[in-house]
Amino acid sequence: MLFVVEDLFGMRLDQYLVGRLPELSRARIQALIKEGSITVNGRATKAKTPVERGMHIEVTIPEPEPAEAQPQDLPLDILYEDADVVVVNKESGMVVHPAAGNPDGTLVNALLFRCGDLSGIGGVERPGIVHRLDKDTSGCIAVAKNDAAHLSLTTQFARRETTKIYLAVVQGCPKEESGTIFTNIGRHPVNRMRMAVVNPGSGKPAITDWKVLRYDASTNSSLVMCTLHTGRTHQIRVHMLHLGHPLIGDPIYAHPARQKARPGRLMLHAWRLGFRHPRTDRRLEFEAPIPPEYTPWLVGLELPPWPAEEPRLHSASGEDPLLDPEDAEDAED
Repeated sequence: MLFVVEDLFGMRLDQYLVGRLPELSRARIQALIKEGSITVNGRATKAKTPVERGMHIEVTIPEPEPAEAQPQDLPLDILYEDADVVVVNKESGMVVHPAAGNPDGTLVNALLFRCGDLSGIGGVERPGIVHRLDKDTSGCIAVAKNDAAHLSLTTQFARRETTKIYLAVVQGCPKEESGTIFTNIGRHPVNRMRMAVVNPGSGKPAITDWKVLRYDASTNSSLVMCTLHTGRTHQIRVHMLHLGHPLIGDPIYAHPARQKARPGRLMLHAWRLGFRHPRTDRRLEFEAPIPPEYTPWLVGLELPPWPAEEPRLHSASGEDPLLDPEDAEDAED
C-alpha cells in the first residue's frame, strides 16, 4: 500500500504510520521499517525519519509463515482407505485445509488424526491434498497418504483422466434437456471474491457437461447432473449462472432469500469420483451418499448409471489443449 504525505509534516515516520495503520502496533511498524518492508521514495529508511510533503511511503506486509496443520479428532465419513489413498464423503460446511480464517477444524486436521501422516508435497497447510472442494460443497474427495500417490493423483487430475460427477439444484429450468458449456473462467473484474466467465485469452478454459434430471414446479428448481472435464474454481456455480440458472442456496452467485427452495445449504454435491489407483493402476469408482436435502428432487427418480470410461481427447497435433498442471490445484465446483 502507498501513502503520499499531505499533512503532519515533521512527525516521525513510525508515529505517522501508527495513525494510518491502526491495525499495526508501533513496534510492528518499526520492525517492518528495519527489515525493509517500509520504504520512502523507493529507498530503505529509519523509524525516526521525519515525514515531508509529497513523500511516498510504501508499506509491504509480508504474508505470515503458514503454521503446520495439527491433528484433531473430528468425525469423518470414510468411503475408502488403504496404504496409499483415502476417499472421504466431505460434509457441507467443512473446509478442506487450514487457511486464513480457518486455522483448524478442517478435513486435513481430521485426516492427520486418523492417518498420522499424509503426503508432504502440498506443504504444511495442505498435506495430502490433490484436489479440493469448496467449504459448502459436500461429497467425494480423494487424499494422498504418500508422495508417490500424490504425484499419481495430481497427474490424473491435471490430464483429465478422472471422472467427476456432481449433483446440483438450480433455480428455474434450462430450456434444453442437456448441453455442454465451454468458456474461460477467471477472477471477476470487480468483485474479487467471485469468479466469472471471461473473454478468450484470459482466465482458463473450463468445460462442464450438464443434464436436467428433474424439474420441481412447486419450487421452480431443477436437479441437474454436472460432469466436469476441468477443475476451475467455482466452475459449476459460474457455468450454471452463465446459463441463467444459479445454484439454490449459493450466497455468492445467487440470492437464497429470494429462492422458493430453501434447503439451508449450497445445493452442490460431489456425487461420483473415479480414478486409477496410484499403486495398482486399477480403476476405482466411488459414490457419496446423496444428502437428505436432495430428497424432494429424488423421490421416484432413477439415477443414471456410471458412464463408460472415455479416452481423453487430443488436438490434431497430439497435444491436449486443456492440459494444465494447475488443474489439480483449483477448487472443483
